[in-house]
Amino acid sequence: MLVSWPFPTLAARERVTVRVRVTGEGPFSKWSPGSAIEVSPLDPSDWTAHWITPVSGATSQDPAPIIGTTFLVDEGLTSARLHLSALGIAVIYLNGQRVGEDQFVPGWTTYDRLIRFRSYNVTEMLSAGPVDVAALLGNGWYRGRIASLPIHRDAFYGDDLALLCQLELTYADGRQITIGTDDSWAAGSSQVLANDFYDGQTTDLRRSSSPTLTTPVTYSTAPVGRVQLATAPPVRELEALKPLQISRKGATIVADVGRNVVGWARLRVRGNHGDLITVRHAEVLENGELSVRPLRSAEATDRYYLAGSGDEFLEPQLTYHGFRYIEISGLPEGALLDLEAVVVGSALTPTASLDTSHPGLNQLHRNVVNSMVGNFLDIPTDCPQRDERLGWTGDAQVFAPTATTLFDVSRFLNEWVESLAVDQLEDGTVPAVVPRVFPTEQPLAGWGDAAVIVPWVLYQRYGDLDVLRRQYPSMTAWVERVRSLAGDTLLWTGGEQLGDWLDPLAPPDEPAAAQADPDVVATASFFHSTDILAQVAAVLDNTSDAKRYADMADGIRDAFCNNYVDAQGRVASDCQTVYALALAWGILRAPRIQDLAGRRLAELVESQGFTVATGFLGTPVVLQALTSIGRSDDAYRMLTNREFPGWLYAVDLGATTIWERWDSLQPDGSVNPGTMTSFNHYAFGAVASWMHEHIGGISPVAPGAREVRVAPLPSDEVTSARMSYESPYGPIQTSWTARIGQFHVEVDIPVGVTATVQLPDGAVFDGIEHGHHRFNSDIQFDASLVQPENQQRLG
Repeated sequence: MLVSWPFPTLAARERVTVRVRVTGEGPFSKWSPGSAIEVSPLDPSDWTAHWITPVSGATSQDPAPIIGTTFLVDEGLTSARLHLSALGIAVIYLNGQRVGEDQFVPGWTTYDRLIRFRSYNVTEMLSAGPVDVAALLGNGWYRGRIASLPIHRDAFYGDDLALLCQLELTYADGRQITIGTDDSWAAGSSQVLANDFYDGQTTDLRRSSSPTLTTPVTYSTAPVGRVQLATAPPVRELEALKPLQISRKGATIVADVGRNVVGWARLRVRGNHGDLITVRHAEVLENGELSVRPLRSAEATDRYYLAGSGDEFLEPQLTYHGFRYIEISGLPEGALLDLEAVVVGSALTPTASLDTSHPGLNQLHRNVVNSMVGNFLDIPTDCPQRDERLGWTGDAQVFAPTATTLFDVSRFLNEWVESLAVDQLEDGTVPAVVPRVFPTEQPLAGWGDAAVIVPWVLYQRYGDLDVLRRQYPSMTAWVERVRSLAGDTLLWTGGEQLGDWLDPLAPPDEPAAAQADPDVVATASFFHSTDILAQVAAVLDNTSDAKRYADMADGIRDAFCNNYVDAQGRVASDCQTVYALALAWGILRAPRIQDLAGRRLAELVESQGFTVATGFLGTPVVLQALTSIGRSDDAYRMLTNREFPGWLYAVDLGATTIWERWDSLQPDGSVNPGTMTSFNHYAFGAVASWMHEHIGGISPVAPGAREVRVAPLPSDEVTSARMSYESPYGPIQTSWTARIGQFHVEVDIPVGVTATVQLPDGAVFDGIEHGHHRFNSDIQFDASLVQPENQQRLG
């Protein structure tokens, strides 16, 4: 559980040991072993290092610089800490040995408002004598290219890279020595001739890996915001994959690593001095060759000039790619000695697994996990391969419930919503992407709502009150901004909207032209955020705000129903998305209207052949809406439908990740001709939340999963499943089977959690506490499995 620090605030560099114990109805447990906590620099006064930059006038097209110095370590060293940040990305070495395993330090923020640093314990890396410290600086996000419309600019944040490095040495006699970046350091050119996240890295191994540093440095004048410790898991190498298949065509090698991943190729080769090896990347093949059109302007190409000195190891340090296929050219026969795909991403801890009797759904779930791993790289990006890779707020908010189940993203998303608040406009408008890159912003329904929804999801999953307290001004600013646009009518109408983005029935070149009326979607989103905000205010004991926003939500509900819902329960624009939002979010007040709207949703789903007819905003909730009206059979039919558009369509075509478009790959194997055709886009993977709740059967119903609902739903196509969820209290596990009219489920509940178990026949068992439990019931598969009016409470 995330519990606020209960002691006085610690000072910079203060070290304490913390032990914990737990209690329930009985006595306290024994104290845990001690865990050391050490505080990094907190305020500007804690830094004696300065931001420094080479005076060479180099640009983003020039070789990556190395900045360093030499210092002396005395005998009796007891502690050494290194604090590192950069405008750009930094890889730092002590005596030629890399410090840590982190990639792309310090990460991506709006640098003139907030910049992060990372701290390392380097005591074991130092011994008495001279020490060389050197940092390789890459363009990264700071001086890299951002090419997503309406912008396209090199050196996006600034022209000059900069380094901030502070080493703090403590000796046995009590001395404390600080070595920090200043104008006594020097710079030189590295082996990296060019580097860019989109385009790749060019490396000349004929150049020295330890060049003499003779270029002076000067103090950077670039604007820098608050310097703050990064607490989210760093980007690291997660695994290395050997190719499943390697083919050669002339002088070109193409390798298939088996699934769509994010990272780079690592090669061991033996060639001649000056040989140029070119490594290209793509997610799919067309006609046996790399399909690079979906990358748009991103080259996704690494190049290496060989030194010709025996075995040489090739891999980039300052770029990454999204790919399944690797093309290598320039190597003679037999020169490739080894090849693997290095998979990178934020080092998140997995917290859930799901396995069912349905192979297609198992692959779908794996695809969701793969897309999340590939896109949760320092920030939650939309895609990891083309000239975009931005932190789209709408994608993050629809996926947040799934993300918080699959992995521990508490610190990851905490940092991201903090960046969101930093980038939020003074009038409350939330940027479409965080970190912000677009020159102008307008409030976008579903995207700006990330300011409210993501912190709420974090509180629900982890019991983290601090995130609500910290983000509350941001949350209220967003709702008040929309309130000002809605005016006295409480209807959010007009203005530019993305709406139910990528509705499968929208024209390929008009992804915002959804069936759902954007005004209906906007007002529904306004209600949803306001309703959540009222609950947040109540949790924070802000009674006046809780009443204000609850009353506002009631007013929005009335305005929605009076203007967009008729007496027959028809919602304006009459499509799957508007009914799904209205039902899942509780906008429809009258039971009769709820029933009519539910019937209409079921009619639409059936008339459309149980295919998906929703976009980014409707898709995450359409199965939940069907289930809430007792039509879980229809939800299952939609989920397991193999026709386009549907989740298993892509699975049947060999997808290993979630696609941006339902038909990113067409039935004949050709790539969708649209300009937005990513094969790694997690948003439609939000369906995994329904799978966790209704196939795995586990859904937290109280903050921190202190209370959970266990209610698996079998179907004709799914007759067994196992799920494990690592809650803050420990693992919650389910395992169920359905055979010839009989349903059997086993449930494991950890100490501190109370479960309500609901069986398919409607029986409900309350107050199930820790231990292993077994339940049985009768089932039928030819009708809705759980009807509320048939439920009976037992126990």
